[in-house]
Amino acid sequence: MTMQKLFLTFGGAGLSPKAPGTVGTLASLPVGLAILNYLGMETLFMLTLTITIIGIFEINKYENETGIHDHQQIVIDEAAGMWLSLMIAHSTAITMPYPYAEFLAILLSFAAFRLFDIWKPSTIGWIDRELKGGMGVMLDDVLAGIAGGLLSAVVLMGIEKLLYT
Repeated sequence: MTMQKLFLTFGGAGLSPKAPGTVGTLASLPVGLAILNYLGMETLFMLTLTITIIGIFEINKYENETGIHDHQQIVIDEAAGMWLSLMIAHSTAITMPYPYAEFLAILLSFAAFRLFDIWKPSTIGWIDRELKGGMGVMLDDVLAGIAGGLLSAVVLMGIEKLLYT
């Protein structure tokens, strides 16, 4: 396996015969959690930004070589989106006074990111349909990650309101 394919498939997670996007998202979650807990949010953010930029260029190269747009095996975009969703949800969870908020943030960030990544409402869907190349592949997941993180934050805050008012 080439380094490019290893990168684009997030260490081979995208090679799963069933649901490669979900498998890629699941594979990226423990990596994101480890970075978040041991190296901090700033490091995870910079890594997310870095893989997003590199991903755009590497996907462009891959698409030029293969002629295939948004190949199912490419899941580096899922990693970027999942990490953004996780960072936003975690930032909210650490301010919550109730137990298990951080655990809920992990579950919600995963579920909400997958919801927006699959459903592709509004601008997410437009980006997926209209932007070509690596920019389209990466940016729809970046936006889905932000939307997933914001939905997770709203749910976490809603739980706080239910429990403490």
